[in-house]
Amino acid sequence: MNLDLLTRAAALLDTYKAKGWMIATAESCTGGLVAGLLTEIAGSSAVVERGFVTYSNEAKSELVGVPATLIAEHGAVSEPVARAMAEGALARSRAHAAVAITGVAGPGGSTEAKPVGLVWFALAVRDRPTVAVERRFGELGRGRVREHSVEQAVALLEEAVA
Repeated sequence: MNLDLLTRAAALLDTYKAKGWMIATAESCTGGLVAGLLTEIAGSSAVVERGFVTYSNEAKSELVGVPATLIAEHGAVSEPVARAMAEGALARSRAHAAVAITGVAGPGGSTEAKPVGLVWFALAVRDRPTVAVERRFGELGRGRVREHSVEQAVALLEEAVA
């Protein structure tokens, strides 16, 4: 595990704990790596409320309430779906902030419009507008795309309490 990222995650948990806030995650291409990073730290149960691994389209709909029509219209890797994932995770938890990640880690699964390395993120915070971010990491390899995605998710959670 990246030591710098662990240090950032520990500081993030301390900040959320001081505010009395909890975190939820809705992860697709990262498969729970953000929740895994956060729960690597002792005492994280005071902050990490729950994590949803919504790898399939059905899981996105069933677990966090993404409308199947939204997925059909925009595709799973899209801004509207990332937003719906974050908002659904927030609504289905006691968290104050929820981060969502959906993307194409590769090596397959890409299209011309949605290349390997395209990842959409969203951050939903209670009583605030949802924020979405697109990143195009490129064909760095599956592991590196996922690692960069975890870093971006942590950055969004940091911004929520900055």
